Amino acid sequence: MKKFGIYPSIIGLCRFFFNFVPYIMSNSSTPLINFLRLFRLIPPRDAEIITAATELRQFHQGDELLREGKVCREIFFICKGVLRIVNQNEKGDGITHFFLKENQFCSIQDSFNNGTPAKESILASCDAEVITLERNKLKALYTQLPYLENLIDNILQQALLERIAIVSVCLKKDATTRYRNFLSNQPDVALRVPLSDVASYLGITQQSLSRIRKNIRS
Repeated sequence: MKKFGIYPSIIGLCRFFFNFVPYIMSNSSTPLINFLRLFRLIPPRDAEIITAATELRQFHQGDELLREGKVCREIFFICKGVLRIVNQNEKGDGITHFFLKENQFCSIQDSFNNGTPAKESILASCDAEVITLERNKLKALYTQLPYLENLIDNILQQALLERIAIVSVCLKKDATTRYRNFLSNQPDVALRVPLSDVASYLGITQQSLSRIRKNIRS
């Protein structure tokens, strides 16, 4: 009789498995959901609603996600790769203001919020995979999930302050110091983006950057 005593435990285990697996599946999430859950609880049903409003897109190095002068109608969440925010100076040269990488949002906020032409472009500095949220779909999510607006706004504001702080450190510094700070603050970005992009971020020519790199190595 004892050998049959195992069956109740097996039946119980099976019941647990079949009840628990759907819960696990319902909690399966995208990098965006995983990121948002670092800041607050996102119930499985809410995660499904958010994910349904998004689109996964891939870009190659040099691809343009947004062109200067166009209205920014999307916000991008970076799953893989590095994006940069760029505009042109009076000489027509591209000036990189910020690099953004995995687990960061990227958008031109003034244009996105107000529907005005963007003063900057968004380019892929290397192959990238992003989750996109169109403005009208995001607004619909804010209506459906009111907590989401405050959550995303706070994340965007904090990220902007952090980027400004990084740039402020480099103000009035010489090019070599700016490059050293860049390597210190964004070492993984430095390894993945072209030297031409780094030079435009530092505000120097690529030839000057090559000399700085050579001097640092020597």
